[in-house]
Order: sequence, then C-alpha cells, then structure tokens
Amino acid sequence: MIETKNLTFYYPAEEGRQATAALQDVTVSIEKGSFTVVLGHNGSGKSTLAKHMNAVLLPSGGKVYVAGMDTVDEALLLEIRRRIGMVFQNPDNQIVANVVEEDVAFAPENLGVPTREIRRRVDEALAAVGMSQFTRHAPHLLSGGQKQRVAIAGVIAMEPECIVLDEATAMLDPVGRREVLDTVHRLNRERGITVVLITHHMDEAAEADRLIVMNGGKVAMDGAPRDIFCRVEEMRKLGLAVPHTVELLYELKQAGMDLDLRAISVDECADAICRQFGMNAEE
Repeated sequence: MIETKNLTFYYPAEEGRQATAALQDVTVSIEKGSFTVVLGHNGSGKSTLAKHMNAVLLPSGGKVYVAGMDTVDEALLLEIRRRIGMVFQNPDNQIVANVVEEDVAFAPENLGVPTREIRRRVDEALAAVGMSQFTRHAPHLLSGGQKQRVAIAGVIAMEPECIVLDEATAMLDPVGRREVLDTVHRLNRERGITVVLITHHMDEAAEADRLIVMNGGKVAMDGAPRDIFCRVEEMRKLGLAVPHTVELLYELKQAGMDLDLRAISVDECADAICRQFGMNAEE
C-alpha cells in the first residue's frame, strides 16, 4: 500500500543554522489490509513520516510510493490523496461545515462525485462510524470522540484504501479514544481498509498487527507488538514505556519468577501469573 525507500526529510532551518534531518534513510513497507502503529517520543519523526504517506510533505531525499505512485508526481496528487485519507490530532481543525452530513460530503463534492453517489457515500460513512443519528447535528455540539468519528466518516466518504491517523486520539478522553479505536479496528477488519496509527499510547500500540518504533528520525524497531514490548530495556533506553501488563511481568521476572514477557493482553498476563502459582486465572 505504502512504500518508502531511503526517505530523508529536512525542515527548513532558521537563518544561520544548519538543518537537521527529521527523517534519515527510512525504508518501510506498509502491507495492504494491515493495521500498523508508529510509535515514538516527541521529535522522533513519527508524524513527519505520517505526513509523507499522502504527500502533505514531500521527500528531501529518497522516495515514497502509494500503490506504486510516486508522491512527487503532481499529476498523481489527487489520486494519491483519494487513496490515503488523513485524520489529524485536533478534530476541530477538520470540521468545515455547520451540519454533520455536509461536512462528510465536503471531500467527495470536491472530487466531483455525482450528487446521488455522494448521498450514498455519506449515509454509508456515517453508519460505518456509528454516527447516523447525528446526520443533521451541528458538529461543534458533539464530544471530542464524536467529532473525530465524523472526521473519519469524511475520509471514508472518499472511499480510500488506507487511513492514516496522526495522533488522532491525543486530545480525547478515554471514552473518546475507545470510540475512535473501535471504529478504525472495525473498518480494518470488516472493510479491509489499511490503517496506520501514529500514537504515543502503549495500549493502542498493543492492539496493532505491527509496530514501528521511531527514534531520531530512524526506524529503531519493527515487528509484532509482543515481540517489541518484551524488549523492555531497549524501549526504556528510547525513552518509551511498555504496556502495564508487560511492566508488571518484567518486575516479577526481575524478582525471580519465570514469566513470558510476550503476554501483553490482560488475560494473557493474568494467565501467566496464575500459572506461576499453580492456579487457574478464572479462580
């Protein structure tokens, strides 16, 4: 779906200062239909990488391909952005209309989609994110999680093959975060939409198929979440935490228990600890 080859990017430097690379020689491939989380501390390059995925930013060096299309080719820009939808951190910055259904219709209208087709897309997109009952509502009266779901519906109405969420849950409360995550997981599972989630929340990362850890503009780790999070000391050196379950297992292991740090879900963690005491977790 998305491929970067030796991707390098420099933000413009202040006068008299030398520019430093926000991304350095990044080569990754995002498979179609996958759910990938990009993780890293502030300044690690994760959001800069996300903005290259639908040509919000263009490479200073190397290449980015979307479904085989080179993002620097201006003639392909509209098709690239139709294929890759972006959802950003602040939902208020993405709302462009005074009525929910008009906001969702905005992107397909700009793509020249026929009116009858727009109606179908809007209805289906709002149903997909569980917001059909808010069709005629004013977006500014919605909760943060509801606004973000409307933003996702606006992207779905473009019928993209991939959705990139750049810190899209960062400003939400736990309920709003759960609403958004449940929505994108369902879209990935039921519609086969590729999802790339940029986040700093470890519990969100634990639910992914794949985890890419960024540090200093480079890929520091790449693999399944349970294979990454069990490397507790390496994660700490990168200034990152691990899920609470793994942290608990790690501390118990340091105390002498023989525990598998790859048991990252709550149920797996409970089972692993109970086995140490010859108990059944259901007891």
